[in-house]
Amino acid sequence: MTHALHLPPRPRLRLSLSPSLSLLLPLPWARALPPVLPALAVLALLGLPLAPGGGGGGGGAGPADAASALLVLYCAVRLLRGRRRPLSRTAAVVLGLPVTGFAAAAMASDAPAAGLTGLGRYLQIFVLVPAAVLLLLRDRGDVRLLAWAFIGLALWQGAIGVHQYATGTGASYRGEEIRAVGTFGSQDVMGMATAVSVGLVCAVGLALGHTSVRQRCAAAGCAVLLLAPLAVSFSRGAWIATAVTCAVQLVLAGVRRALKAGAALVAAGVLLVGGFGAGTAMLQERIDSITQVADAPDQSVTDRYTMWAAALGMWREHPLTGVGLKAFPEHRDAHASLALSSGSDTDGAGAGFRRQPLLSPHNMYLLVLAEQGLAGLLALVGSWLALLVCGLRGLLRVHRLRGRPGLDCALVACGLLVWKLTDFAYADIGGPSTVLTAVCLGPVAWWALVGGDARGTGGVHGTGAVRGTRSTGGTGGTRAGEATAR
Repeated sequence: MTHALHLPPRPRLRLSLSPSLSLLLPLPWARALPPVLPALAVLALLGLPLAPGGGGGGGGAGPADAASALLVLYCAVRLLRGRRRPLSRTAAVVLGLPVTGFAAAAMASDAPAAGLTGLGRYLQIFVLVPAAVLLLLRDRGDVRLLAWAFIGLALWQGAIGVHQYATGTGASYRGEEIRAVGTFGSQDVMGMATAVSVGLVCAVGLALGHTSVRQRCAAAGCAVLLLAPLAVSFSRGAWIATAVTCAVQLVLAGVRRALKAGAALVAAGVLLVGGFGAGTAMLQERIDSITQVADAPDQSVTDRYTMWAAALGMWREHPLTGVGLKAFPEHRDAHASLALSSGSDTDGAGAGFRRQPLLSPHNMYLLVLAEQGLAGLLALVGSWLALLVCGLRGLLRVHRLRGRPGLDCALVACGLLVWKLTDFAYADIGGPSTVLTAVCLGPVAWWALVGGDARGTGGVHGTGAVRGTRSTGGTGGTRAGEATAR
């Protein structure tokens, strides 16, 4: 007699995942992955070396730009799958305010193709990518993860930059190939300085917070290490912006802590700069040139002043909407004096000699004023100031709470915005490092519109800036309690 063998039914794999990264990765373990990982991928691609001329100084798109487009697409799919309204009215107004100026300048452009290209670029950097990062950040833990990613990128680029300076394989500066440019190459000499400065600002913010001693010590050590590559970048604008930002962060953290941390940073900076040999006559000359911009400016400063005057001339002719997006190079010669040189020389760091044309005034405010007029400037700067005011209000609320939870996130976010606002007085957008600006504005917007909310939960859906309801199952649920404890 035979007996039938009865086996239990095979368990079926459930694919109903929470609205997180598992929307695109249908695996159970994907629930535990933070949704902000695509933003980390953008930063990782910024650490890859670029071929000379590829997505570089000419403003062409690089791999990180393509990844930022996928980041926005991923965020859109996540919102559609979750069937949620993404932003509140206040957040939509603050983030969407610059769109009016962009659209008006694009329509006023004499070259429609260039205007549409510029419109897409401005939307990517100042609206779409920051909004996507804002929506993917869940709580303060994700903000800290993103801040450490900025620090990791800065350490990587800084290590390459210090090696370039020590071995004479960097970009050309005063006839010597010693300028640290990291993987960005000689056609984007500001790229490494920007990445290092952003990482240093994040490290200072984390070090001044009220988290674990291990994290604060690690962040302080990273901040000290990043002083050397920042010095050998020979970027005066980055030096000024970083010094101003770190001073603001120290003051916002508290006067007593500001004095202690400031003294430690100055002492470490003196030791490191001297130890790495960065205190050379050439570096000292570069530092002294900051105070000589009016008495005996070098050619780079003269070119900058000339282009600033040209930008103001364009604005006077088109005060409301400007000359149009991407139209500054076309109108430059008609408004610039004979003191303007034909371009800047770039050489070294794996690339040959090249005469790079001067296509922007190296001042974001004047670039926007010239191309978008007063309407565009007020809209864009108004959005930034709204973020700054909301971020500082959130930081003041944190100071009133016991234990000051989230102080490090507040200092990181406010510091990144202050650095950008200061640096934009000496630089503008352009090159592969531009997408770094877009990712930086993400945590800034999160803290200003979500994390610094009066209710203090730090969770995306615990505040009035982001609409909708998150599923409470698994790790995709709200982490408000954890954020409050931190």
